[in-house]
Amino acid sequence: MAQTVHNYLIFETAAGFCGIAWNGVGITRFQLPTKKAEDTERLLLRRLAAGEPGTPTPEVAEAVAAVRRYFNGEQVDFSDIQLDLEGQDPFFKQIYAAARRLGWGQTTTYGALAKELGVGPEAARDVGQAMAKNPVALIIPCHRVLAAGGKVGGFSAPGGSTSKIRMLELEGVRLGPPEPAQQSLF
Repeated sequence: MAQTVHNYLIFETAAGFCGIAWNGVGITRFQLPTKKAEDTERLLLRRLAAGEPGTPTPEVAEAVAAVRRYFNGEQVDFSDIQLDLEGQDPFFKQIYAAARRLGWGQTTTYGALAKELGVGPEAARDVGQAMAKNPVALIIPCHRVLAAGGKVGGFSAPGGSTSKIRMLELEGVRLGPPEPAQQSLF
């Protein structure tokens, strides 16, 4: 059986260089930004069985434009972007579909997402594993899924949880203790 060849593109955003890969069905991989194009390309190709640089289809070009708008701080909805999640675990696909329903500035927890899927909060670890293996981070907004109590939790993208916090801040989400209502006297 021949491997499917994916085309890919490395492109610059306000946050750094991102990578996107696609086939005839849809987008198959997305790499969150790094500071150098070659680092992004290396990380993207590590997750592709076969990849060649290519000219984006109109749909992929629109996704690239949406990503650039996102990292410029504009509200973007990625839920209509066509993905190809072939080969992903069936339960992970359900998790990804639920995560895609989270809109700009909305967050949930691993446990709440598991409960929404009818499997109960004990499956929170499965949700966390799915988020860690998310092949199209940002388009499937794993950064909007938090640990219990609204804590940041893990983030396997470059920059780790710091990147997750920055992405949430772009969306107006502030994590951590609230600002005090009044200043201290001392």
